[in-house]
Amino acid sequence: MTSRATNVTGVDEAERTHVQRAAQVVGAAFLLVGILGFIPGITTNYDQMSFASHDSEAMLLGVFQVSVLHNIVHLLFGIAGLAMARAVTSARRFLVGGGVIYLVLWLYGLFIDKESAANFVPLNTADNWLHFLLGLGMIALGLALTRRPADTRVQGV
Repeated sequence: MTSRATNVTGVDEAERTHVQRAAQVVGAAFLLVGILGFIPGITTNYDQMSFASHDSEAMLLGVFQVSVLHNIVHLLFGIAGLAMARAVTSARRFLVGGGVIYLVLWLYGLFIDKESAANFVPLNTADNWLHFLLGLGMIALGLALTRRPADTRVQGV
């Protein structure tokens, strides 16, 4: 009798599909980024982090502008990804829906005045382009990993 590994939610790891694993990895990455955003040193100018405003001078990895709200959003997105990875349909929904959200956020970041109150998350140019890549990547994963194989049977035979 062989033992099978199960995770903390009781889901058999051997039974996970590719889309579930992808949602799990993306969720874990968001969770990690959210945590790293609260660690001084990894986040430069940590003492200048605001709750939610374009005035936050904190920079994750010295590149991506963050705030407490921005980090909380990453944490919540990560938790959602891990929770939704438990089923194929919800994993796909997380990847495709989350990808759409990130593309909307990319567009929002392109068109708002970076110095206005509308930039409450806050977003800088590096964030914008990362959101674009995340959006495209998540949608691609969600669609590609749940594609049904083409019917290869010859019609009329």
